[in-house]
Amino acid sequence: MKILFLTSWYPHRYDAMMGLFVRKHAEAVARLSHVCVLYMHEDEHITQTEITEHTDGNLTEIIVYYPKQGNSLTAFYHYFQAAGTGFRYVRKNWGMPDLTHANIFLKPALMAYFLQRKYGIPYVVTEHWSGYLPANGAYARLSAFHRYLTRLTAKKAAAVLPVSLLLQKNMERHNIHANYQVVNNVVDDFFYQKPPQRTFDSKKHLLHISCFDEAAKNTKGILAALKQVSQQRQDFDMVFVGTGVNLNDTVAYSQSLCFPDGMVQFVGEQTPEEVTQWLYRSDYLIIFSNYETACVVVSEALATGTPVIATEVGSIPQMIDNQSGIIIQPKDIAALTRAINYMLDHSQDYDSGLIQTQAQQYSYAAVAGQLISIYRQALS
Repeated sequence: MKILFLTSWYPHRYDAMMGLFVRKHAEAVARLSHVCVLYMHEDEHITQTEITEHTDGNLTEIIVYYPKQGNSLTAFYHYFQAAGTGFRYVRKNWGMPDLTHANIFLKPALMAYFLQRKYGIPYVVTEHWSGYLPANGAYARLSAFHRYLTRLTAKKAAAVLPVSLLLQKNMERHNIHANYQVVNNVVDDFFYQKPPQRTFDSKKHLLHISCFDEAAKNTKGILAALKQVSQQRQDFDMVFVGTGVNLNDTVAYSQSLCFPDGMVQFVGEQTPEEVTQWLYRSDYLIIFSNYETACVVVSEALATGTPVIATEVGSIPQMIDNQSGIIIQPKDIAALTRAINYMLDHSQDYDSGLIQTQAQQYSYAAVAGQLISIYRQALS
């Protein structure tokens, strides 16, 4: 089986982290089948189209860098011109796919729809975008024609694969009707190492990991709750991992709260392997998001056997139960304060081995098996 991935987001020479979750899906499928990723990237630094190719085992990545030209009105045309160039390169050097897996509406799904009409190649679409959620609202602001094309390409797909049930429900709320099947994001294998024996000393170690987008992640809310807890007890410290547009503002807000020395630490961006070690060293993870589609860092924490406090957003209600953590409502600082206090006293009561076993559903093997099954249904 030969699967062509088309995607709106993918790691490229200017941003190694963009669309990393799409690459992980491609890597998962490549363990069981042949995969070619085709990604088009508009590049203001070049004057002629450039094509790069990289192959690792069953996975081939082809990126078409094309010059930025004209304005937003002509952007669609230039994208599909580059997509045509890329697909001809794929056919010549990799072959004709059996199925197309588009990622993120709309342009990849339109390309997949065109390939279905011209060559009879069935397609599925994975969606990650939070724009369908009321807290974001971006989908509702799109043009009526854009929304029509989204509904059309979703309806004609063999399956639409949102990364959370909440995302599916909000797509349906926008009258996007399709054969929906939820498919989780993938967690790297090294998160599933046998957890070290956790040592529960007199000081607990708390952790938050995010991209520091305040509108979505509400890191200031975490700090406000921590301040309330610190006025009652000081048997903990907390590390914030990550970077982003609001990091400096968050650090300044933390400093204004005058925590005791060493209680709150910001360590910046870390590699996935370093994130694993932070999780193993921590007693629990805190996520206080206002909205999410699928919260990958929660699945990573569970894969390491780490319990979680998180808000009832995105896929989190399907990920956490009373054996793996506590779910609270967004923006409820009082509830977060109570949850932090409870976990400071009870995090050692959670069974790390059980949490890790339940998290196997996010592994490469589990997600690959689910996707291959969906592909076979589409091809039949």
